[in-house]
Amino acid sequence: MTDKEVSMSTTQSAPTHPTVAPLQPPTRYLFGPGPTMVDPRVYQAISKPIVGHLDPYFIQVMQDVQELLKPVYGAENGSTLVISGTGSAGMEAAIANFVDPGSKFAVFANGYFSDRLTEMAKRNGAIVVRSEKAWGETFTDAEAAEFIHREKPNVVGYVHAETSTGALQPGHAICAAAHEAGALVIGDCVTSLGGLPVEFDKTGIDIAYSCSQKGLSCPPGLSPFALSQRATDWLNQRTTPSRSWYLDLKLIHDYSTVSHRYHHTVPISMFYALREALLVIAEEGIENRWERHRRINKLFAEQIEGMGLGFHVPAAHRIPTLNTVLVPKGVDDAKVRKRLLQGPGIEIAGGFGPLAGKIFRIGLMGPLATEEKVKFFLDEFKRALSAEGYSF
Repeated sequence: MTDKEVSMSTTQSAPTHPTVAPLQPPTRYLFGPGPTMVDPRVYQAISKPIVGHLDPYFIQVMQDVQELLKPVYGAENGSTLVISGTGSAGMEAAIANFVDPGSKFAVFANGYFSDRLTEMAKRNGAIVVRSEKAWGETFTDAEAAEFIHREKPNVVGYVHAETSTGALQPGHAICAAAHEAGALVIGDCVTSLGGLPVEFDKTGIDIAYSCSQKGLSCPPGLSPFALSQRATDWLNQRTTPSRSWYLDLKLIHDYSTVSHRYHHTVPISMFYALREALLVIAEEGIENRWERHRRINKLFAEQIEGMGLGFHVPAAHRIPTLNTVLVPKGVDDAKVRKRLLQGPGIEIAGGFGPLAGKIFRIGLMGPLATEEKVKFFLDEFKRALSAEGYSF
């Protein structure tokens, strides 16, 4: 086929199926907990022609992503890589590689995703012990230390920013106590990475995973990962293979960082997207980005409280990118959310589990963390609440 024929074949309109309409997604404003809005530059990057997953150009793209992730994680002393899969794949990779059958896994349980960590560890054959609090509460330094020193686990897991509740759990005391006990620490950073400081090195986290579709303002599909030297040494010394072949971090690390030998076919276009999203963050400056999200969240909270509404989590323990606003008495949260979606096209989320019907989960991340977008959202939120009987 000549170049002219190739050009003609790619520009001609594709035939349409008689019962399937052309793809025309509605315009949405993603003010939920994720996925969030995607930067236009990321859409442009994802449309670029793909190369092979062993192509030198793509190997360089992977290396770029790993380097760009380090300041975002605060992992200058650790190593970074990317799991082909969503945040749950990152979670499963952490468990499959570091939580062995018969080992003791200690979980700080205060929300849905700590429960998911628990379930994965149980399926992997671990002995799971849990320190439990109500959804939305956090653990004090003393509580963290007492639990770990009492249980003496092999691995400790906690959720840094709990998507189901809006609560932010500091990890410094958890990591310090775990290391005193000789344990590794897994930190779930799915809702924190890119929007607020993770401080991987300073906190002492050993294994961290996140996702591409929240604070990084990228489509879902990848799980950025970070490993401390302690975790890397432990991984290199293990004599039995991971129970998951696809999520075997030794194999993934070798492919992405060392030999570049084939392990699996990674989603090329998603790596393009993540690379561009990280470049956008680097150009803004990671500390400037954190400050922007903090400032916008403070403005949002003041306006919400001015409307007579409250929050599920006290101010000192809130995630600055994800707000859990209490549903006013007598208001049906599902009807409010339906009005927002069907009217201006705004998506927010409700609560689930013990918080079902009790909270709105409202994200202010990336392109939506601006004064203009906050005003737009609050104006529409007021209209929807008023229509459902709430008096300001």
